[in-house]
Amino acid sequence: MLALAARVAHTHGHIDHETMLRVVAMNGLMIAYYGNRAPKRIAPSACARRLSRVAGWSLVLSGLVYAGLWAFAPIPLAMTAGTGAVAAGVIVTLVYGLSLWARADA
Repeated sequence: MLALAARVAHTHGHIDHETMLRVVAMNGLMIAYYGNRAPKRIAPSACARRLSRVAGWSLVLSGLVYAGLWAFAPIPLAMTAGTGAVAAGVIVTLVYGLSLWARADA
């Protein structure tokens, strides 16, 4: 929603292109926020709680890296490394979840 508002403000000349791109850093802060909330929800089992904690940590860290890169790094670097950071956080969560699932089946 914030990115859409920034796009509209840019279209009407209220902010420049660089500022509009920096607003994308807010997406990283939202990822970090939801990562912080994940372990606080009620999980039905110990396995689910473990996965929730790992997911929370990986999303918080990747979201903060994403936000930091979009706020301070050159745009091409922020685009590449920021997307890579979020992808790494998701991959860590998926791999850990699959490893828990494999251990539960064994």
